[in-house]
Parts: sequence; structure tokens; C-alpha cells
Amino acid sequence: MSTRPIFALIPMLVPLLAASGGPLTLRSSAADASVAPQGNGSFALRDVRVFDGERVIARANVIVRDGMIQTVGPDLAIPAGLAVTDGTGKTLLPGFLDAHTHSWGDAQRDALRFGVTTQFDMLGDWNRIPSLAAQRSSTAPTALADLWTAGAAVTAPGGHGTQFGMRVPTLPADADASTFVRARLAEGSDYVKIIVEDMSVYGAPTRMPTLSPAQVTAAIAATRSGGKLAVVHVAAQRDARHAVASGASGLVHIFQDEIADAAFVADAKRRDVFVIPTLSVIATMAGNGAGPALAADAALTPLLTPDQTAGLARTFGSLKQPAFLERALASVRALHQAGVTVLAGTDAPNPGTAHGVSIHGELLLLTEAGMTPAQALSAATARVADRFGVPDRGRIAPGKRADLILVTGDPTTDIRATRAIEAVWKNGYAIDRRLPAPVAATATGALIPADGLISDFDGERIEARFGAGWQPTTDAMMGGTSSVTHRLVRSGANGSPGALEVAGEIMANAAFPWAGVIFFPAAQPMQPADLSAHGELVFQAKGDGRTYQVMLFSGEAAQGAPAVQTFTAGPEWAQVRIPLTAFGGGNPALVRGLVFAAGQPAGAFRFQLDEVRLR
Repeated sequence: MSTRPIFALIPMLVPLLAASGGPLTLRSSAADASVAPQGNGSFALRDVRVFDGERVIARANVIVRDGMIQTVGPDLAIPAGLAVTDGTGKTLLPGFLDAHTHSWGDAQRDALRFGVTTQFDMLGDWNRIPSLAAQRSSTAPTALADLWTAGAAVTAPGGHGTQFGMRVPTLPADADASTFVRARLAEGSDYVKIIVEDMSVYGAPTRMPTLSPAQVTAAIAATRSGGKLAVVHVAAQRDARHAVASGASGLVHIFQDEIADAAFVADAKRRDVFVIPTLSVIATMAGNGAGPALAADAALTPLLTPDQTAGLARTFGSLKQPAFLERALASVRALHQAGVTVLAGTDAPNPGTAHGVSIHGELLLLTEAGMTPAQALSAATARVADRFGVPDRGRIAPGKRADLILVTGDPTTDIRATRAIEAVWKNGYAIDRRLPAPVAATATGALIPADGLISDFDGERIEARFGAGWQPTTDAMMGGTSSVTHRLVRSGANGSPGALEVAGEIMANAAFPWAGVIFFPAAQPMQPADLSAHGELVFQAKGDGRTYQVMLFSGEAAQGAPAVQTFTAGPEWAQVRIPLTAFGGGNPALVRGLVFAAGQPAGAFRFQLDEVRLR
């Protein structure tokens, strides 16, 4: 799950998950590898430029046997019987290692299509750890990137990481951090992620609970004594300074509140801490359009699913802080110049990012922070393998796994050349990079009536003409105490018999409070429904004069920020018409939920809905 401080996402993603009546079950794409890789795990490349993870070999032959690199060098004899690819004018790279993702659904398939052969998940479902370990130890054909994971993170009750739909263990203030960490290690976490985040850097009106400095210190010590890397989520330099001083192995974000000062840089260098700055998602916070620019790149567009395209277009709502990116770039430049290890990680699928494709944007941003193209490539290959202890990948050398990318041109001089991908091999097998077949858009029983009516609320029960119906939703999942009720009332719009009343109270004790109702358009909650034949959402509303939100959740995976529009519920019935195209970044062909909700300011609220339909 995403663990950036997404304050457009937090009050919007959770209602969809909470209303489903239980924790979200995340389908691992490791169970779905329907596109068969090509070849037999053995082949050769002739006369290809090689970037081996650290240096350039101007011209070489590369021989792969049974999924492993056998030999690399100029003028090597190519054994008879091997399939040969001519590498003239092209560059062979190690498969990219994305050092910060949140990977579920089709993430591993999407990553591999763009040359990311290994991902490092920074919070996810620990129940799948055994299957992930089995996959990445195999050299069998696969259409999926390998995945290491932190499993459950170390976070406070109601803290960052608890708001994304999974019921996760948390570390109370009076609990023993060492015992908590040992439980994560027993679950099989490949490394331990520790979250220090109260949202203060992002201007949140209410602080989110977070770990104390003493808990952070104890959790790091327990992780290191257990023989694992302790990686820490921070957003402020003060927290980064404490984590480094406490022995953190690495930081999984660069802070945005300040430019790294000389004392911090020197301490990070002295303690050999690595930093994964996740510049791609900070660029989205800055509003610089990096995500849409990737989606518009002609070399990348044909390989993007609709959900990836929508993800690249998403934003953090009204948050646009160019200074965040300016500070982050300056900090990365200072750290790199001092010799601190900087690794490439995207934080996909946060707004403005998508699995696989965003590594190409991250590489460009690293060069903007002062790295040479070759140094940026190393930050996405050999350096990640070194720091995360995966010695069989990240380099092109004898005995390494044949996870490889062939591109046209020379990305060691022009980093954008990574986008001109000719071929990707995973475990020595060529990957079919064609887009997967579209997912089924409508669930059985979710047929939309010809008049597009969702609900008129004129019956004896709260019903919908299609889909899984209406349910209440509040911020309770992330520790809030906002409340809501919904009921039928008499006398609806235009003299109709009834309407739906939604009433409650917004409490300010959650970082991002909300309360309202959600409509699921498919036959089962969280499943996608195709609403693309309709042009707009139309409904009648009246209420207490507050401004409310309509949030459209969509996409091939149950993830990411919704698209949002607002409406005002005044004292008299008024029709609200919202074109589906106005939900920027939303995908009307894959709609999972529509939320009608109140948020800040705190206090009582009351509004009514009637004649909700699609036109």
C-alpha cells in the first residue's frame, strides 16, 4: 500500500475500503501469469554496447545459458544452436530494480513490461511472503517482476500506513518495540520499514499519530540485531536526522521541509546510510506535470494500460508545492556529491506514478539532481542490488541472473534512451510486452438500466437499480470518530415520495476526517463497472449549505487516489450535473465506487440526495 503522506488520498481511498465491510483482499499478480514468456532461457547478443551496472563495455558478445549470464566480452565465440540478437547501435542494461514500490494487482506484470525486473515493496500483505520468496528464487519462465517486501510496517495506532484498507498490526506507545519487530521478522519481512510521519510537513490541519523518537530508536536496534535492514519513512529533516543517528540502514524518502544541511549530509555519509528519494512522487506534489509527460512520451504510451495512464494523470488534489521538489533535488545533489548512496525508487502507484514506467521518469529526475546518466543507471541497478543484498541481479556479469533490457541508443549519455526498449528478458526468457487483454468491466447482475437511474429512494428500503447498493463510510478505519447515518425520508425532489438523508458529525481528531455514503456500481463491492456509455452523473441535492465531495474511484486495481468534484447542498433542491470527463484521471470504464461525503470543517452536517442517475 502507498505510504506517502497522501492527503488527497487518505480521506478518499479508505471510505471505499471501509464500506466493503471488511479488509481489502489484494490479489497478487503472481498468481496470474497468463502471457507466456518466449524462448528457452538460452540465447546470445552480438556486438552490443553493455552497461554492466557500473561501467560501459563499448562492444561485447553476451551469452546466456539456462536463465543465467554465462560469459560477457568482446569477440567471444557464440556457440552453435543459440538464438542470436544483433546489438549493433543498441545498449544492454541490467533489469531495473525499483527500490520503493507498493505492489499488488498487476503491478509485477506492469513493471516488467517497462524493464523493471525486481521491485522492493515498502508495505504490503505479509501473508504472501512465502509465495514471493519462491517466485524470486526460481529461474522458471515468468511474466512477472520479482518482489521483496517489508510486509507490515512499524507504525503507531491510527498512524500512517493504517489508512489503506488492510488491518495492520500497530505499535502502541506502551508496547515493546523489540517484541513488535521480532513478530515482523517472524512473518518473513525481508527488511523492516519504520514510519515517522505526522503530516505536519504537508499542512494537515490535524496531526496524525506517529512513533516517538524512543520507539524509532528501539525498532531500528531490534531490526539490526535481527540481521535485517531498517528503512525509515520520513518527511522532515529532524526525523531523518534522528533516524540516521539511531542506526537506520536507509531512508525511503527524502524530506521536503528543508534542504539537507551539511551536518546531516556528513552524518549520513559517515554512517553509510542510503537514501531512496522517490523524486517522482515529490514531483507530483510540486505539480510539475512529470507524470503526464511520461504518459505523453510516444515511446511509452503504447505500453500503458488505461489504469497506468490514469495513475500518471492523478494529482494530490489542491497540493502544489514547487518548493518540495526544489528542496528534494538540492538535497539529493548534496548527498550524491558527498558520496552518500542514492537509490532509484518511484513510490508507485502514488498519484503521478505507475508501476514500471515511472522508473524512466525517476532516472531523469536523478540526472536533474546532478547524477550523470551512468550514475543514475547504477542507482537503479547495481547499487540497489548491493544495498538490499540481492547479489544475483543488478549487473551483467557471469553467474548473474539474465534479467536484461535492450534499448536503442546509449542511455549512458542520454538517459531518455532507456525508454526506447527493444526487448526485456526475465530469467533469460524474452517477455511478451504486449498489453494484457482488458479486464471484464461489468460484473454479472450489474447491468445499467436504459434510463441510467441508480436510485430514486421512493421505496420502503434504501435500494439501487443496479450494483451492490449504498453503504455508510467514515474515518473510523484510521482512528477517527466521525459519525454518519443514512435513512429514507419523505418528500423528495420535484415532489417525489422520498429521498436519502445523510447526516452525522465530522470530528477533528483524525488527520483527514470524513463521513458519508458510497455507491458500488458493480454486483460486488470493489469490482469495476463500465459506465463509459454515459456522459454525466446527475443528482438532486439539498442540505445545510456545506460544500460536499463526490469522489469517483476507478481503475484496473483497487488503488490510488480518486477523482474528485464538489457540490454545495443548499436549502432548496437543486440539480447537480457532473460530466464524467470532469473527474480528471478517472476511468469511466472501470468505476469501483462513487462516494458522497462531508469533510472538514469539523461539526454537524446534513444533506439529502435524490434521483441519482447516469445520463
